[in-house]
Amino acid sequence: MAISAADVKNLREMTGVGMMDCKKALAATDGDMDKAVEWLREKGLAAAQKKAGRIAAEGVAYAAVIDGVGVCVEVNAESDFVAKNDVFVDYVHQIAAVVAHDAPADLDALMACKYPASELTVKETQNEKVLVIGENINVRRFARFDTGVSVPYVHMGGKIGVIVNLETALPAASVEAIGKDVAMQIAALNPRFWDKSQVDQATLDEEKKIMLAQMENDPAMASKPAQVREKIVMGKMGKFYSENCLLQQDFVKDGSMTVEQYIASAAKALGGAVKFAGAVRFEKGEGIEKRQDDLAAEVAKLVK
Repeated sequence: MAISAADVKNLREMTGVGMMDCKKALAATDGDMDKAVEWLREKGLAAAQKKAGRIAAEGVAYAAVIDGVGVCVEVNAESDFVAKNDVFVDYVHQIAAVVAHDAPADLDALMACKYPASELTVKETQNEKVLVIGENINVRRFARFDTGVSVPYVHMGGKIGVIVNLETALPAASVEAIGKDVAMQIAALNPRFWDKSQVDQATLDEEKKIMLAQMENDPAMASKPAQVREKIVMGKMGKFYSENCLLQQDFVKDGSMTVEQYIASAAKALGGAVKFAGAVRFEKGEGIEKRQDDLAAEVAKLVK
């Protein structure tokens, strides 16, 4: 019997299995949806759907420049062991290539893109990789810069990925060292803001409130007039900027200057100008609640 596109779509949504395998399952079962699901389970394909619910907090944060486009992606897996698997690493690199070349608007658009050298979508390919690898994997987030000069930095084999974007008329190769130095600073210190101009009034008010409360709890400060404490707080805001804003931070490799001063100085030495335009920092598993394995319980299960 003829298999409709709608039936294939429905089966794919039910199982999470790739379109081609869903079509084969329906053809093998004369279009019977329940039997098609059973067929996929017997083949071990529907296991991908089951794995999809498991927590994936390991993986890789990856940054690269592909055909002049700066890309940063985070792809998660369940274990650090799988994150070093060649199949998984290649998948991460291919995802970065899709982001660079297809410029998807969001994760849904990325999942619908064609996977390189394949007739499958990224989503369908991911389901197949889950079956091959044996763990849930998940593309969590991505970012891209298609203007200016982008410089990538990957820290500790994928724990942190950073892309720094610079505006300059200088050749890309000549400003690579500047970009890498700034990227390493971002990876190490994880600033809350790029520049003090980005700090909103609500954040400033909160910091001021905290500083005033600290003074009230300090006997030496609590006795000072309110106007004096207010002036001291305003004086301390400069320290807030230097600790939380990238361009106002002390440059790690030379504490005698700020990051902003380093960029200007290095650019001048090259005979041009360089402006920090933006950056992205992804840390693998950031904000994901990791599974807490109880080894004793797992062993107990095995010996029962």
